Order: sequence, then C-alpha cells, then structure tokens
Amino acid sequence: MESLKGTVAKLKIVQYSQQPLVYFQLANTNCLIAAHSLNFLADVENGMKIVVAGKRNARGQLIVVKYAVLGRTKLMNDIQAYQTAS
Repeated sequence: MESLKGTVAKLKIVQYSQQPLVYFQLANTNCLIAAHSLNFLADVENGMKIVVAGKRNARGQLIVVKYAVLGRTKLMNDIQAYQTAS
C-alpha cells in the first residue's frame, strides 16, 4: 500500500451513483475514491491538506482506501461558521 501527503486540487465527482466515484489530485498524482466517498466529500475541499493510502491501478491512478484530514475538516469549518453567524 502506498501513502501520499499533500494539498487537494481539482476535486470533482466523476460518477454519480449510490456510491459516487470522486476524482482529485494530490501531489500531482491522480487519485480516485469510491469507498467512503460521501464522507470524503463532507470532510474535504480544494486546498485542504490530507494524507491518503491506497494502491495504483493499471492507469497509474491511486485508488484511495484510507484518508485523513490534517487539521480541521470542511464539516467542522461549516459548523463553526454557522455557530458564529447565529
């Protein structure tokens, strides 16, 4: 299993389904996540620093199995912004 650390760029949903397929770039590496992709979308946005672990496919893309956000997640930031606005 390979691990990468970096800043998320070009975050987008590639395939809409019950379990969406999400594409993003991390340290100039193309990454895909399907497992826990809804949680990933709630936690991560462009410009956030994360660490991922996964395996490469035949096209050289990293298929992410695990991820961790370094610092505050998007959901935490949204809740704090809501609380301060109230």
